[in-house]
Amino acid sequence: MRDLAKTYGKGENRFDALRGVSFDIHAGESLAIVGKSGSGKSTLMHLLALMDEPTSGTIALDGDDTRMLRGHRLNAIRNKTFGFVFQQFFLTSSQSVLENVILPLKIAGVPRSERKRRATGALEQLGLADKAKNKATDLSGGEKQRAVIARALVNNPRIIFADEPTGNLDSRTGQVVEDILFTLNREHGITLIIVTHDEDLAAHCDRRIAIRDGLITTPEEAAA
Repeated sequence: MRDLAKTYGKGENRFDALRGVSFDIHAGESLAIVGKSGSGKSTLMHLLALMDEPTSGTIALDGDDTRMLRGHRLNAIRNKTFGFVFQQFFLTSSQSVLENVILPLKIAGVPRSERKRRATGALEQLGLADKAKNKATDLSGGEKQRAVIARALVNNPRIIFADEPTGNLDSRTGQVVEDILFTLNREHGITLIIVTHDEDLAAHCDRRIAIRDGLITTPEEAAA
């Protein structure tokens, strides 16, 4: 990321959510992006995940300028490279747990038999194989978050973005989810990017970047 800026609105309604942010993320590391509400950390995550475009500045993925990615190619890169774990579970309540986990594979055009095999494998990895046929609404909070992680893993992503992944969970369940994420990072080499205001969670990461008023607060955090 080089000189990332994101501005919303114009004139008196202009708001500079990011004001020139530069840093590198290294393959296989765990990185916490911390800051208070309104600091710009969620905006930064949306840009890094290619879910939004910066007003100015560049994002390179494996040395390739992501501004060149458009349409189907952008969607394919995003679907194949990234997995997402959000504070809000975003599970379709009317569908089974298995159907929810299969969704990224449908988007990727994976054949039906392969979709079921891979989704079942992801649920087994997260200890949810016995819940595959249950409706998503029947799961506890911790089980829902594990289902979300299974969905994030099903396309074998290189990077997982986790936005306040334990924010809606009690401390014990949150610790289980935290352990799962760091195990995926350390044992499977998945780059883990966590957006959080939880300093205890951030302390478990290899590195932290603090955002305040759209800027990184200390250059050392970006350069580490």
